[in-house]
Amino acid sequence: MVPSQAEALCVSGPSRRRAVRPVDGPLHWKETGIAAPKSVEDYLAALPDERRVVVEELRQAIRAAAPGATELISYQMPAFKSHGQFLVSYAAFKNHYSLFPASEAVVEALGDELTPFLSGKGTIRFPAGESLPVNLVSRIVQIRFAENAAAERP
Repeated sequence: MVPSQAEALCVSGPSRRRAVRPVDGPLHWKETGIAAPKSVEDYLAALPDERRVVVEELRQAIRAAAPGATELISYQMPAFKSHGQFLVSYAAFKNHYSLFPASEAVVEALGDELTPFLSGKGTIRFPAGESLPVNLVSRIVQIRFAENAAAERP
């Protein structure tokens, strides 16, 4: 049974202590016991409508910037491969949308324009509730695509 949004959900952490947190949105597959997505369409179908629209926009920007890239699910997130290598993955979270990875080449090429969105070593976060910077996403993916093309094994 999936808890309703008004109920609390018990979450076990690495310390094996149980904590209770209020559920304020759709539940992640790990929390519900529902099977992980097997396709990008499964992933998208599990999102609320307003989140799905933004994730679709992110998906389309990636597709346009990386012609011929292959879609897949990796680490339970939508992802793309190009030139036989991982290109990017993306996901919707409670307060943001993430794009992985921000490689050194991406950070170097985009500098200050990318800085407000960087979170950790390889994560790019776009705040929920703000417009998705589609042009920036396109340039990130183009840089990653060029990296993969340059590293392609014959």
